[in-house]
Amino acid sequence: MSQPLRMAAAAAALVCSSLAGAGTLTIESWRVDDKGLWEDVLLPAFYKAHPGITVKFSPTAPPEYNSALNARLTAGTAGDLVTCRPFDVSLDLYKKGHLDKLNGNAALKNFPESAQVAWQTDDGKDTYCVPMASVIHGFFYNKKVFSELGLSVPVTEADFFAALDKIKAAGKVAPIAMGTADQWETHQIVYTGIGPNYWKGEEGRKAIIAGKKKFTDPEFVKTWDVMAKWANYLPKGYQAQTYGDSQNLFGSGRAAIYPAGSWDISYFEGNSKVEFGAFKPPVAKAGDPCYISDHTDIAMGINSKSKNKADAQVFLNWLASKEFADLYTNKVTGFFSLSNHAIDVKNPVAKEMIGWRNQCKSTIRLNAQIMSRGTPSMENEFWNVNSQVMNGKMAPKDAAAQIQTGFAKWYTPAK
Repeated sequence: MSQPLRMAAAAAALVCSSLAGAGTLTIESWRVDDKGLWEDVLLPAFYKAHPGITVKFSPTAPPEYNSALNARLTAGTAGDLVTCRPFDVSLDLYKKGHLDKLNGNAALKNFPESAQVAWQTDDGKDTYCVPMASVIHGFFYNKKVFSELGLSVPVTEADFFAALDKIKAAGKVAPIAMGTADQWETHQIVYTGIGPNYWKGEEGRKAIIAGKKKFTDPEFVKTWDVMAKWANYLPKGYQAQTYGDSQNLFGSGRAAIYPAGSWDISYFEGNSKVEFGAFKPPVAKAGDPCYISDHTDIAMGINSKSKNKADAQVFLNWLASKEFADLYTNKVTGFFSLSNHAIDVKNPVAKEMIGWRNQCKSTIRLNAQIMSRGTPSMENEFWNVNSQVMNGKMAPKDAAAQIQTGFAKWYTPAK
């Protein structure tokens, strides 16, 4: 072989060797809607600082994610990085040995303890996923309708119902864009959204877990009382109205108020011309401290069987960076970074909602931790009783009794 050919062969071998050593990571996720964002924005930003690592974002449809991921992890075919749902689903993966323990991991230093709870063992000793983002609950309102009727953003429960009365009397639009056909919104958006102001957020949630409070106590029944009053302000035929119907109703300008999760911001920004703002759940009376459902929603861990854990750790470190926090908060509008980094939120509605963290105490969805592990499933029970209360088919005190009775059947501190 001639000298030039030997040099070319050596160069080719060097390139192949380099490629063979380059990291290749696969991310498991349920966020199908984010595929373009990862491929066009997030991963290119990562590659700038880490050109030797290749990452593939490989999502599974949300309803199938848990079962499909479990199957792949068991078979040893899952990706290197696992997007983690909060609390029990991911805790189960950790207990089965599918996720690496991250105790003392450098990436976690950028997150407060409260942000890590959703991905820790019950005793808080082990952490297995790096927090990414939360969603915040509140209300959207149609600015044009509020302006035409001379309405101010409601601060108290009395303000809220006074505004609803005025909107209903005007007769032009539905006061609240809400239906009960899908049921989940009555719980995950409404009950756990407005309730923290009555049960004092984490204080009430932890008291239920400790067995010091019951769902039949006044502060929990009060939340159902308030929800029952909503029936007078819901659209005609709301019992058959789906989540998508509610989005269409508000997005087309035919409703004044929309009980919201912050993830809805991007939907309305892309599918509606209605100018809307946001207000936090009204407090019971003027001067009361406020609480918001700032629900830890998404995180990422390392597959314990990954063959490329070194690069996976590099990626987790980047997830904990200010660069990622800024990109994710501003590009996945309505998903807010859980890190300690100061972020300049660009979208005005998102900016309003994340600003509530400075005004109110944050809590998570009431039954997200521990309470939904037994039979009957508290999550399913909540969907049922909350929709029945809003449909006028169940009294608030009976809803409270059903939830408490079901909980006491399997949870010793609740007996």
